[in-house]
Amino acid sequence: MGVGLASADISLDLGDLHPSGHGAFRVGCRFEGDVVTAADPRPGLLHRGAEKLLEVRDYRQALMLANRHDWLSAVTSEVTLALAAEELLGLQVPDRATWLRTLLCEINRVSAALMHLAGAAALPPHGNTDRASPGMLAREAWLTCLESLTGGRVHTMVTRIGGVAYDVPLGWGAQVHAALALTRSALPQVIEGVIQTIRPHIAVLDHATARRWSVCGPVARASGINQDLRRDDPALAYPRLADVIRVVTADSGDALSRYLVLAEQVMADLEIITACLDGLPEGPIDIRLPKVVRAPEGAAYAWLESAVGINGVYLVSTGATTPWRVRLRTASYANVQAMSAALPGTQLTDMPAAIGSFLFVAGDLDH
Repeated sequence: MGVGLASADISLDLGDLHPSGHGAFRVGCRFEGDVVTAADPRPGLLHRGAEKLLEVRDYRQALMLANRHDWLSAVTSEVTLALAAEELLGLQVPDRATWLRTLLCEINRVSAALMHLAGAAALPPHGNTDRASPGMLAREAWLTCLESLTGGRVHTMVTRIGGVAYDVPLGWGAQVHAALALTRSALPQVIEGVIQTIRPHIAVLDHATARRWSVCGPVARASGINQDLRRDDPALAYPRLADVIRVVTADSGDALSRYLVLAEQVMADLEIITACLDGLPEGPIDIRLPKVVRAPEGAAYAWLESAVGINGVYLVSTGATTPWRVRLRTASYANVQAMSAALPGTQLTDMPAAIGSFLFVAGDLDH
């Protein structure tokens, strides 16, 4: 900002955020005119301390907390922690429970992706209102599917050590097929809305820079990194779904590509949901555990592909009822750090689209 002929740096603080505000995240930027010349992502404003909270809860209680750091991918977070705990315990989960977990993770992936896409399609000045967005209408259908099975629309809390809590209710398959049809019809409009609201060549993250910052999910795949854990290191029922898993990539690495890769990945993932529903075997959905669960001394790591990238859980046990150490590898944290490399050169009016395209959840940053 100039005063007369003298230039000056002005630090504009937008003020404290109310604790109820879930978007507690800041980016410190330096501008020349209306163009960003430097960006400094500043997470940490929620101070959730999820890892330390998980270390003072037993393995059953931890599942109820694990789904809250990424509130858009709650099922994936629950299941990842359960997989790590089951590795420590040496448990073999029933086949039907494994397929149900896979199906619910895929439903959760689609609902989370639609939320990000609907936000992009609603950006001013050309965007729709959130309520009118076709992506939000399709997301509601998937949340209704989750609610019908689990009783929860966002924090499902369906996973248990050794299986899942609930089996599918009568008529649930028809509900899923209706959500599939609605999503297929909505996605072309969602993609059109994204193209209308986001200009190309914004916040470019090239292939080498994306690798250097260890980004993952659609952010990485939009920069030409062909990586998806469901194909590359499959868990759950994914080894038996290899013929229907399709990984979408692009090369331009800009904000528009990140959203378009996310949208096209949703379309590809609908085939996985259909295959999971068709392949769901009969049988039990969990195994009986003792009243007190103590994991043997040791360590285990599990990871799954969420809507925005890699969700990993590292557990260390000393033989007690609670884990001695818990460490989370969240997609949001790595993706957001890469903003410092991608945002310089972005115009101020493009900043909402640029920042949103890194596909993060604030609680997933401050784990």
